[in-house]
Amino acid sequence: METALETITWVKACKKEDIPANGGACVLISEEQVAIYNFERRGEWYATQNLCPHKQQMALSRGMIGSLDGEPKVACPFHKKNFSLKSGVCLGDEDFQLKVYPVKLVEDEVFIGL
Repeated sequence: METALETITWVKACKKEDIPANGGACVLISEEQVAIYNFERRGEWYATQNLCPHKQQMALSRGMIGSLDGEPKVACPFHKKNFSLKSGVCLGDEDFQLKVYPVKLVEDEVFIGL
């Protein structure tokens, strides 16, 4: 029986140096904008859709990353909605959800799981 991680297709997204420390950048994968975050302070990498579901703007890769009650999050740079980088759920009262992607690093390259 296959697990979800065994059925993932890993796609090379960029070099690690392309993503700023404690920030994010956007890459185009299979015609979808994906925001990749290098949360260096935590030693973790995350990926989400770049589209903010609140106002439908391609902006999340430019959002501020941080933690809210220990949960890694990104805040939309326009309207400050906070989203979990782990689950994609909105950390406010709103019913918004981000698509999240697994990330793996191989040497100096960043791969996103589809």
